[in-house]
Amino acid sequence: MTAPVFVVEDLPGGTEFVLDGPEGRHAVSVKRLHAGEDVVLTDGRGRWAEGVVKAAEGKDRLVVGGLDPVHEEPRPAARITVVQALPKGDRGEVAVETMTETGADAIVPWQAARCITQWKGDRGLKSLAKWRSTAREAGKQSRRVRFPDVADAASTKQVAALVATADFAAILHEDRGHDSEPLATVDLPEAGEIVLIVGPEGGVSPQELAVFQAAGARVCRLGPTVLRTSTAGTAATALLLGRTGRWS
Repeated sequence: MTAPVFVVEDLPGGTEFVLDGPEGRHAVSVKRLHAGEDVVLTDGRGRWAEGVVKAAEGKDRLVVGGLDPVHEEPRPAARITVVQALPKGDRGEVAVETMTETGADAIVPWQAARCITQWKGDRGLKSLAKWRSTAREAGKQSRRVRFPDVADAASTKQVAALVATADFAAILHEDRGHDSEPLATVDLPEAGEIVLIVGPEGGVSPQELAVFQAAGARVCRLGPTVLRTSTAGTAATALLLGRTGRWS
């Protein structure tokens, strides 16, 4: 298993660094790291350095030494953004967690017409903060050094604008009354921006389908079964990571 990951705002320029605050507390009191164990420090934006624990002090202070030069993980050639309609309850955080662990590069919360959940005022800000916190923690847990960006909540018009600039965009939609292509075999670009749109439990409305198709999105299906909105984005991301070679 790779070394545990901890987030720092600015990667150290020297060979020693003191990890304190919430990250230090997690390392010392939760992970119970000791001298000699490897760790990875990252800014979550692709820059990272590996080091070795020199000492654990108190309950929230970890001294890391032997830091390698700072590395930078390149951006993937094919970058996957998932537009996720707002699910009910905590299923939004579940979707963000599993999409992050799988390897999605960006997540856009979408206020679809058939969403029961509404992000308004302080409630919306708190929900967005939860999604971003979940992406950060899932990024650490899955040993990523480039965490997914979680954008502000988008309207259908804003999602259509995103689709228009993508190199490939797909709406995950299964309806016997509407033609669709299998995502497993649809032609994909070798590089560029890929956008996946995941509708709410009630499905993407005909009006939304029309708007997204007019912007250039393809209507695609995953398979013969119907997945919940909190599962579909993860399954589709995994499929595309395999098809684009990122899971080779």
